[in-house]
Amino acid sequence: MESGGTRMIESVSILIGSIILCNLAGFMGMLVTSTGPGSWYDMLVKPSFNPPSWIFGPVWTLLYILMGISLYLVLMAWRKGTDTRIPLLVFGIQLVLNALWSFLFFGLRSPAAGLAGILVLWVFIVATIVTFSRVSRPAALLLLPYLAWVSFASILNYAILTLNP
Repeated sequence: MESGGTRMIESVSILIGSIILCNLAGFMGMLVTSTGPGSWYDMLVKPSFNPPSWIFGPVWTLLYILMGISLYLVLMAWRKGTDTRIPLLVFGIQLVLNALWSFLFFGLRSPAAGLAGILVLWVFIVATIVTFSRVSRPAALLLLPYLAWVSFASILNYAILTLNP
């Protein structure tokens, strides 16, 4: 029989692992992202509402932490016997799409490919929120800032595409 201390350690381990997993998506994207002076991105014409480069790191870090906590809540529901196969599959797909966007936009230097990728990502974020809401309302709510930021990023991506034909 498991003790309360063992369950707590396992729970904290799952939480930390969930947060690390989500941050790995960001790390993968960082491998191809270059925004510094003289970079391809720096040379693009950007809209007036383009945030300063320094804001992206802290915002994405916070969003990946929220995603990790959301994932943790769904994994805890799974440990209690709730069927979470579909929500976890949809979450996994959106996490891969999240990392893929950087490769499409920065790696290929293609705002058009980035826009296509981010629109598919947006659909999968919505699907994740819907499927998570059936398992854990707090898990779904934690993803709303992510949806808002990706919505903004989609508009930004579109603006960059139109300003740089």
